[in-house]
Amino acid sequence: MANPTDRLPENVPGRYYVDADCIACDQCREMAPALIGRRPYSSQSYIQRQPASPDELALIEEALGACPISAIGNDGA
Repeated sequence: MANPTDRLPENVPGRYYVDADCIACDQCREMAPALIGRRPYSSQSYIQRQPASPDELALIEEALGACPISAIGNDGA
């Protein structure tokens, strides 16, 4: 489960975030490339834009569920 106190600083404010446990597997970025970006110096993912539609919400939830180490969090805010 993602730890909200370990959020990567690149995450935009909002409900979804990626924490420092990200292993840069690229799976989430392939699933939601408009929402999830890549840190250039570590290759870890971060939330570059919060979902703004039901389709985007479904994409990010799918990415959250597919993360092999549960580094994507949803604080429900």
